[in-house]
Amino acid sequence: MALPLMPKATAVWLVENTTLSFEQIGAFCGLHALEVQAIADGEVAQGIVGLDPIQNGQLSAAEIARCAADPKARLTLKVPDVVLPPVKTRTGGRYTPITKRQDKPDAIAWLLKNAPELSDGQIGKLLGTTKDTIERIKTKGHWNSVNIKARHPVQLGLCAQAELDQAVEKARANLPPDAPRPAPQLDVEGE
Repeated sequence: MALPLMPKATAVWLVENTTLSFEQIGAFCGLHALEVQAIADGEVAQGIVGLDPIQNGQLSAAEIARCAADPKARLTLKVPDVVLPPVKTRTGGRYTPITKRQDKPDAIAWLLKNAPELSDGQIGKLLGTTKDTIERIKTKGHWNSVNIKARHPVQLGLCAQAELDQAVEKARANLPPDAPRPAPQLDVEGE
């Protein structure tokens, strides 16, 4: 069951402003009846300002009146009238902290070695780098190519394991059916 926002503050308001039983308030707020009784006695939640669930749109006055008349009835959280828009996924570039930017060439080298089916575009999107940088690492034309060591991008914190697995699965699905399918260990534990 969904709980109201700020359950203790809501419980404080319900104790002070309604005739609901401790069990009813506790069931609605996700608290034990003894904790609600301690709030009523002033032993718990001292200094917490009550939060009006009617004003917040979490309860209606009719719902409180219905439950006050029937001690066995339970309060139900009101369904919000406003429909929230779906959360948009990120489509833009990814910010990499300055301290991790120096690790990108190592991660690129690891991906080129262990996941050759990934295209330059997929590597660039996964790590937030350019195709030019990937090409320079491939051809050993990178300014720091002597010091590049292949290291797992998840261990470096440049991408999540789920993102890496998803990119590899997508790349393998795009391979022709007769092409050999490499099966490297891409998880962090596999090293």
